[in-house]
Amino acid sequence: MPSDTQQRYYHPRFFLTSRADEVDRVLGLEYGADDYIVKPFSVKELQARVRAILRRASQYAGAVAGPQDDIHTRHLKLSAKNRRVWLTDKEIELTTREFDLLWFFAAHQDQVFSREALLANVWGNGFDGLEHTVNSHINRLRNKLNLPLIQTVWGAGYRFNDGE
Repeated sequence: MPSDTQQRYYHPRFFLTSRADEVDRVLGLEYGADDYIVKPFSVKELQARVRAILRRASQYAGAVAGPQDDIHTRHLKLSAKNRRVWLTDKEIELTTREFDLLWFFAAHQDQVFSREALLANVWGNGFDGLEHTVNSHINRLRNKLNLPLIQTVWGAGYRFNDGE
């Protein structure tokens, strides 16, 4: 188990680039960027985007754990304080967004969420990327978990079920 000194912190990330193609923007966001800013841009726009990222980060700091610090399911233990996950006593490494997504699912077990709902609750209402970024993150989570914990509900969205 982690000690209190082994904390992981959320570090907002954004891309500042001249690569404006849609595929570059999508890849940047799917690889974990909180925002993707394409040159040329105004200083005021950059300042506003950085403020928005910092605002979301401060909201996130108090909100991700909610009223509890840990979530235990049949196969998983999630620690919000340390941002760590154990799958049947073996720690698995997750990106910031993967952790947030898994936390959200585990906190709402058996509830079905559309891509739009997941984007709003995990990425935040200010996210202006593509809905399919959810699919990419869920696929990576499924590969890391190697258990059918995140289920597709055809025509509706996704749900987390750890058989409890």
